Amino acid sequence: MVKINPIKRVTLTEQVLEQVASWITSNELKPGDKLPNERLLAEEFGVNRGRIRESLRALALIGLITIKPGEGSFVSGKESVLPAETILWMYHDEVNNLEEVYAARKLIESEVYIEAAERMTEDEIKVIDDILKDLKKVPKTNTEEFQRLLDDFDLYMGSCSGNKIYNKLMQTIVHLRHQSMVKILNVPGARENSIKTRTKLVKAVKEKNLEEVKEAIDLNFSGAKKFYKQNI
Repeated sequence: MVKINPIKRVTLTEQVLEQVASWITSNELKPGDKLPNERLLAEEFGVNRGRIRESLRALALIGLITIKPGEGSFVSGKESVLPAETILWMYHDEVNNLEEVYAARKLIESEVYIEAAERMTEDEIKVIDDILKDLKKVPKTNTEEFQRLLDDFDLYMGSCSGNKIYNKLMQTIVHLRHQSMVKILNVPGARENSIKTRTKLVKAVKEKNLEEVKEAIDLNFSGAKKFYKQNI
């Protein structure tokens, strides 16, 4: 006897969401294009505006569109940043597992750094050098600003990797590590480790020395592991 799978009930909201998403993924709608307003979409789909609003919010949460209050909904750019809320909801059970966060960071960040180091232009190297200079100026009492600059550094490395999947993975890691980084950066020596290893990394990238890049990465994570263990 053939296997019969249960019929899934698809809500009106899901049907609207899937159709609008298909317009975007098939390039019928391109980055920057403005979607019809809620009233027009409701008329075209034959549903109430509440269904349209729910669909648009869901599309915004997965990063396919950007909702601008007072202006409307627009197709997100191909390099758009993943919404932090979406990532945190997806990985809510893992966020506080510091060992798993550390393992994921080491795997993904290392590959992104290496890929970016091989491709970066002089102008791009200047950007990370400037971020590093700003890092060194942050007062010890301002952990939030220090962490923001670390995020900027790593997100920029992701964008320089030339790999869109690496770029999005780096965005994911930056959001996932946020809570653990708040704790770790308050451990004596953690900030100094971040500055020391990124200084070594930037120097190696400037010199186009891939072996030194790898050494800087290993140094960063061997040092970071010590601080993670103090918070487990």
